[in-house]
Amino acid sequence: MRGRWSLVRRTLSLAAALGLWQALTAYDINLWLRFEQFPTVTEVARAYADRITGDAYWQDLTDSLTRIVTGFALAAVLGVTVGTAVARSRLAADLLGPVLEVLRPVPAIALVPVAILLFPSNEQGIVFITCTAAFFPVMVSTRHAVRALTPVWEEAVLTMGGGRWRVLWSVVLPGALPGILGGLSVGIGVSWICVISAEMISGEYGVGYRTWQDYTVVDYPGVFVGMATIGLLGWLTSTAVELLGRRLTRWLPRTENRPVAPARRGPAPAATAAPSVRTAQERVRS
Repeated sequence: MRGRWSLVRRTLSLAAALGLWQALTAYDINLWLRFEQFPTVTEVARAYADRITGDAYWQDLTDSLTRIVTGFALAAVLGVTVGTAVARSRLAADLLGPVLEVLRPVPAIALVPVAILLFPSNEQGIVFITCTAAFFPVMVSTRHAVRALTPVWEEAVLTMGGGRWRVLWSVVLPGALPGILGGLSVGIGVSWICVISAEMISGEYGVGYRTWQDYTVVDYPGVFVGMATIGLLGWLTSTAVELLGRRLTRWLPRTENRPVAPARRGPAPAATAAPSVRTAQERVRS
């Protein structure tokens, strides 16, 4: 029942936003903000219906998704690897840390001239920009998550005879996984910003390229079709990352949207606490 009401509220929120947009543009409201040149919701809907019947729309959609998936996958692998290495190795921190900290403040979209000079095709350059945009959020989140792990877990594995790789796969990566997933969620959003910007500047196909072309020919309904498509694609990919994270961290307690239970007064009875202690001791012996 709670999930159904949540869906109803979200649907009503979206409907209210669209209704406000329709009212402001249909009546040419011009106060401090000017809405007389904005297309109405119905005009955008008609333009969207016309676009999806053509092959160019789906070609642009495929190209943008291919670029974002390729660049984001590379950024995820490189970000987790480099972040873990910098957090775990003093040598890696000394060699890579200064270079990464100098490059991190540079906006990824500012690397468009570098990508044009380095890569033989625009396609490879756009993937490079997308990868760079997502790399730093993932790397920084991984580095902080690994450094925040308690050393007791690692010492326990080493005491039981585990090696460095066992510590990495059994302690470090699972323990840092919630922080890594946070970086991935941020990275996918930043990737969409940069891939659309790169397509506007140097792309040949893609949603960003088509949106900029519509703007140059003063096709404002087409511009809003591109914006709606970008928003929908960003929402779908972010949701996919979140669902993947929930599946990988099923062992974590889920506390969102749950009422807080009232705190108990007084100590717990000894008869209730004793079985829990015995159960924990039996698990340790096993």
